[in-house]
Amino acid sequence: MAGTLFDAYLPLVLWTGLGLIAFRFVPQAFPRLLGRVLYWVGVPWQILALARQTDYAQTIGLAPAVTIAALVLGLLLAWLSLQAYQQWLTQPAQSQLAQLQPAQSQTSQQLLSSVTSGLSDAATIDSFDEPLPTESTTVGLNRSQRGSFILAATIGNTGFVGLGLVPALISQPYVGWAVFYSVTHNIVGTYGVGVFLASYYGLSRQQNHWWVQLRDVLSVPSLWAFTIGSLTRSMEASDAIEQGLHASLYFVIPGAFLLMGMRLSQLHGWQSIQFALLPTVLKVIILPLAVGLGTTLLGLSGDARLALVLMAGMPSAFAGLILAEEYDLDREVIASSIALSTIALLFTIPLWLLLFR
Repeated sequence: MAGTLFDAYLPLVLWTGLGLIAFRFVPQAFPRLLGRVLYWVGVPWQILALARQTDYAQTIGLAPAVTIAALVLGLLLAWLSLQAYQQWLTQPAQSQLAQLQPAQSQTSQQLLSSVTSGLSDAATIDSFDEPLPTESTTVGLNRSQRGSFILAATIGNTGFVGLGLVPALISQPYVGWAVFYSVTHNIVGTYGVGVFLASYYGLSRQQNHWWVQLRDVLSVPSLWAFTIGSLTRSMEASDAIEQGLHASLYFVIPGAFLLMGMRLSQLHGWQSIQFALLPTVLKVIILPLAVGLGTTLLGLSGDARLALVLMAGMPSAFAGLILAEEYDLDREVIASSIALSTIALLFTIPLWLLLFR
């Protein structure tokens, strides 16, 4: 298993490290350009190849059902956690405001007394010139941060990392479970729910309408790539075309790692990492544990259950960073969650092997 993990993480470390270094030498607009190229060309290219290669007749129908259930559970947990986190952020401000209100009332009484007594001391009046805090002060997360939080806690890297690791950890007859999980997660989750959320939180309230999110989902290039790939599975293509489709791995994965490295180089120390702790715990610990317990209750065991648990516990998706670039969400939250959850994966995979194999 150690050798498998080393082979899978060598490209990640290599290309991410290169991105960390290269960010100092590339134009400031390059990361956004790279993200858009991945969104419109790279990822659809890879999904088209994946859709043509997957034999859906040999997969189990329970896999997509578990995938959708995991997405719904992830969204619910992320939303509840976000509400609790928002409440925790506002408590200190509310407490401070409560302490200031008596002092503000006393200050007003002193000012009224000094005026009515006819005092003309300018210094007395000047001491009241500084404005006092009011309840209008806003504390909490902005829309782009909330959107990035939910994406990081819900959307997993089932393609780049998942399909690179899981097939080596389960027996061959159950690889179809992992592939079907990945395809369902990418179509329904990343480029369905993920695009909807990114569009919703990336736009102002005045710009938001249900048909805007629907238009954005239907115009996702990866959805069309999956449709074309599925419909053309039975059609034979020339060797040149097939080789061109397989070549997506040589562009998409390094490009995604490069983008992550460039965004990681813009993090601002512990403050950025701290906010990513909660979505990381939800994504790589709570959600796969819930999937493992749920599938056990459904009667699954062995590698079938393990495949679903491992895919549910994949780190936060690079696609979240691509969506953040496309819809102008908070990049730091996504990049920090990707980094933390990817590191955490090294410790959680042995745990899932121990509990659910």
